Amino acid sequence: MLLLPENVGRMNVYLTGYMGSGKTTAGRRLAAKIGYEHLDIDELFEATYRISVVQFFERYDEAAFRKIEAQLITHTFALQRRVVSLGGGAASYADNMQRINRHGLSVYLRMAPESLFVRLKNARRPRPRIAGLSDEQLKERIAADLRERGSFYEQARLIVKGENLDVDALAEEIIQLLPAGG
Repeated sequence: MLLLPENVGRMNVYLTGYMGSGKTTAGRRLAAKIGYEHLDIDELFEATYRISVVQFFERYDEAAFRKIEAQLITHTFALQRRVVSLGGGAASYADNMQRINRHGLSVYLRMAPESLFVRLKNARRPRPRIAGLSDEQLKERIAADLRERGSFYEQARLIVKGENLDVDALAEEIIQLLPAGG
């Protein structure tokens, strides 16, 4: 049985998964389907701090970014009826997944390493953690990150296949978990 937070009627839906798994794209579509607003944590970071995630990583480091990201996630707990697209590493930082699960419904967009490699190799948007990697290095980075982060992603309340994600089916599943008027 799926255990949901007490505030399920007002809760947010949090999409987690590795970079390139489609959290932002799926988040926008899912929000429209269930009548929620969409919020992307990376976009919120950039609007709030007036610096791109890529530039921030170049000037500072990932640890500094994760700390700020965790603060932004905390701010979402006061919001209602949002689909929040998390950064790829957010789940594995501090106690983010436990806190997210207390305050909302987490959904892991699980994808095979090979699928992630193809998406990231062909991505238009720069990704600071993989910039300049050869194909082999990228494959190794994905595998290592998934080993490190997998147990955090797996804490999500719902786990769905990210390849060819059926957003309509996911929306229906989420709607079934929300009380009437949720």
